[in-house]
Amino acid sequence: MIDSLNGEVLTIGLDHAVIECSGVGYRFLATPQTLGRLTRGESARVMTSMVVKDDGVTLYGFGDADAREMFHKLQNVSGLGPKLALASLSVFDPGELSSHIAAGDAKTIQSIPGVGKKMAERIALELKDKVEAFVPAGDAPAAAEATGANKGSSLISEQVVEALVGLGFQERSARPVVDALVEEQPEEDASALLRQALSQLGKK
Repeated sequence: MIDSLNGEVLTIGLDHAVIECSGVGYRFLATPQTLGRLTRGESARVMTSMVVKDDGVTLYGFGDADAREMFHKLQNVSGLGPKLALASLSVFDPGELSSHIAAGDAKTIQSIPGVGKKMAERIALELKDKVEAFVPAGDAPAAAEATGANKGSSLISEQVVEALVGLGFQERSARPVVDALVEEQPEEDASALLRQALSQLGKK
């Protein structure tokens, strides 16, 4: 099992990145927040989770151990797979999500694309006693600093748009909303921007 990657970032896509380790490039899927912390050509370390299914092997990358652990816990919920687990972490960081789960706030959990009322209630019920140890990662200031530059903001914008498209929204509808949010809040991180964009698009 591949537990982590530590090497040069070769490429950063809209929903994935490739890190080279000992001459081998490893492609992994990740949230916009995780991808926003990477810089092409620089060394980086990401925690990983390898999901093996009949149709192939997929590697998922995370900025910290809390995000990976929450990814694993979410998949313990009946009917919730890795794709929806990653979508959940694109909307909420582990600390926020654990707070909503511990409070039994199914309505807020339901704001995750692909999570209906029954699934939200199931998440809150099945994980309520399993997330109390989670605490916020506490690295928001670093993330804001990393995304403050114009180049970083542009990359974050593309990543958030792609995440929205992957969640079922049309690019022509998502892009204007994301661009406006990035212009208004250039130091905001990808996770927060995605939440705001989802909120606005959901009202249309």
